[in-house]
Amino acid sequence: MARATNAVARKRRKKKVLKEARGYFGRKHSSYRLANEQVMRSGRYAYRDRRNKKRDFRRLGSSGSTPRRDARA
Repeated sequence: MARATNAVARKRRKKKVLKEARGYFGRKHSSYRLANEQVMRSGRYAYRDRRNKKRDFRRLGSSGSTPRRDARA
């Protein structure tokens, strides 16, 4: 009996990565290996920066930007 491969799942996984890598420069959008590395790296940056965005907005909120009363009035 012939050896069973994981062709369908493998193709689906590669297709998903290459779809996510659309718009990347050079071979990063067409070569699976390079695209996969870049997609993983992009995911890490996105995860990190979602948290940094929250941090930045929290810092903005506590900067004392509420309107102050005029001391002379």
